[in-house]
Amino acid sequence: MNLFGRPSFSHGDRIEADGHPVRLSVNARARRISLRVDRVRREAIAVAPSARRLNEAVAFARERADWIASQLADLPATTPLRPGMEISLFGQTVQLVAAPGRARLIPASDDAHAVIAAADDAAFADRVLRLIKAQARGWLTERTVAHSRALDQPPPKIAIADARGRWGSCRPAGPRGPASIRYSWRLALAPADVADYVAAHECAHLVEANHGPRFWALVRELNGDPTPHRRWLKREGARLQAIGRG
Repeated sequence: MNLFGRPSFSHGDRIEADGHPVRLSVNARARRISLRVDRVRREAIAVAPSARRLNEAVAFARERADWIASQLADLPATTPLRPGMEISLFGQTVQLVAAPGRARLIPASDDAHAVIAAADDAAFADRVLRLIKAQARGWLTERTVAHSRALDQPPPKIAIADARGRWGSCRPAGPRGPASIRYSWRLALAPADVADYVAAHECAHLVEANHGPRFWALVRELNGDPTPHRRWLKREGARLQAIGRG
């Protein structure tokens, strides 16, 4: 119980600033209270150097509610999957069309883009999403197997998720079981070389569970210079996260 009537906050708590979402974060390396916007999660982050100063971070966020609103308003609008929409599937243009029958991917021809066709009803988006996830699983599994073998590691278990904060995460083999890697299905919407970078990144964690020099050396060995791919994800990540929402 808070005997002094002053609310207490913890790292990871979520509040609102004039109706806008704000996540609280403690960063011991921070020198002052600060505020930024996570474009992927579509929320503001109020950072404090210590848990004792989270109350100040909350007050600062609420004072800057207009700035938060402006930053969130500049994010790409959410874009539900619907007939007539064009997406990119590992760099290949794909048009979504309404057509009777089961959802299916029709390959590109000499005079037409590839097509994902599904019945035009309330479940159109769900059917298309299941197909995209299947494509993501197949493509990312193939690249994960290739990268893990290059590192002399057993291929990990693969899962496809709808993560907002990470493009991928790796749990190396250990007491809790065999290795596993979880990918965001939205990697299917990125260029193939960017998605392959994420696969290489996560596979490197099978050997190095940190982001030290040896880890980055493994990433470069598997996929080359990661810089352009990291920049692409930082620049385009919010747009990818907006697709399939709304």
